[in-house]
Amino acid sequence: MSILITNIKELLQVHDTNVTIVKGINMKTLPVLHNAYLLIENDTIVEFGPMEFCAYPDVEKVIDARGKVVLPGWCDSHTHLVYAEDRIDDFVGRINGLSYEEIAKKGGGILNSANKLAQKSEDELYEAALKRLNKLLKLGTGVIEIKSGYGLTVESELKILRVIQRLKKETQAFVKVSFLGAHAIPEKFKNKSSEYVDLIINEMLPQVYEEQLAHYIDVFCEKGYFSLEVTDRILTAAAAYNLQPKIHVNQFNAFGGVALAVKHKALSVDHLEQLTDADIKVLQGSNTMPVALPQCSFFLGIPYTNARAIIDAGLPLAIASDYNPGSSPSGNMNLVLSLACIKMKLTPEEAINAATINGAYALGLSSMYGSITRGKKANIIITKPISGYQQLPYAFGENLIDKTIINGIIH
Repeated sequence: MSILITNIKELLQVHDTNVTIVKGINMKTLPVLHNAYLLIENDTIVEFGPMEFCAYPDVEKVIDARGKVVLPGWCDSHTHLVYAEDRIDDFVGRINGLSYEEIAKKGGGILNSANKLAQKSEDELYEAALKRLNKLLKLGTGVIEIKSGYGLTVESELKILRVIQRLKKETQAFVKVSFLGAHAIPEKFKNKSSEYVDLIINEMLPQVYEEQLAHYIDVFCEKGYFSLEVTDRILTAAAAYNLQPKIHVNQFNAFGGVALAVKHKALSVDHLEQLTDADIKVLQGSNTMPVALPQCSFFLGIPYTNARAIIDAGLPLAIASDYNPGSSPSGNMNLVLSLACIKMKLTPEEAINAATINGAYALGLSSMYGSITRGKKANIIITKPISGYQQLPYAFGENLIDKTIINGIIH
């Protein structure tokens, strides 16, 4: 199907040649074309330009975007979309003064999610996750990473990964998959954590590889969860199965996880609420993308990633939702955009770059997604009539999206 979008007030993230990452001061630049058109054929962007040069009489579908902003779909590089149930008890516990760690010790947190997930069938998990993902498509997210990690047994981890593979095949969204067996230590391994690590390495990883269930390996590298030494061991084992790291680091403590991730050539390091000068320095010598998760900081009441320090050091930055039932029960990237500006002091231009082209990079997909470039996939957001793109982060309580086009399909 051919789709022509006309009279676009502002067409954002326009690049004549492919751009796959934006760093440092360049993140303040967001290429904009005013009074523009965009031509899509099937699932691909084929042309764009000023309206005065728009002459395509034979297209099948014309969308008048008068007064509207058009931009690439959001690229959400960090989610835990497949889970069994919400964790409202944890939420109430935090209101009553319990910390994340205290909730975990009382049987809440990740272990609670794992216990509930074990009781659900693959079909039940799939139907619930599909509903969540379909909502996100309408909110502008067309490219998404989904992790396992709420299984913590061989059977349940594989069950989650198979659900994600079904989502990948049966939705318009482009889905990347991360294996996160090292999310927490299960209760039965409480005093013998090394045996659980052996289980990940000797049983889970070979089966994940045999069934080709994941693109990436993730580890919750954090005090009380997985140490530097254990993380190093898991990443080393995963390399034999061609799983590139995307790592949880520095959420509560900064103790060398960033340097370890860079050593293993991680595609991204995610969270970074705690960040040192040494972390920034090691990132400057790498191709690893720092990823901030502002909804998690908002929901848990913990510090926000020091985005200004990252960008001012000449580094790139991506932002993602961290959609999960415990610390970020929303996959709305429009809110992520607002929080990045309001709480992390990103400019609207920096935030949009972080949520599009750099988000695509953090998924290994920026050659295909994240910008308006001829030949890239047609993952497109069309807003309602707005004053300009700055209104997207400004109006944090409103849904300003009129429709989305996800791989050529209108939603």
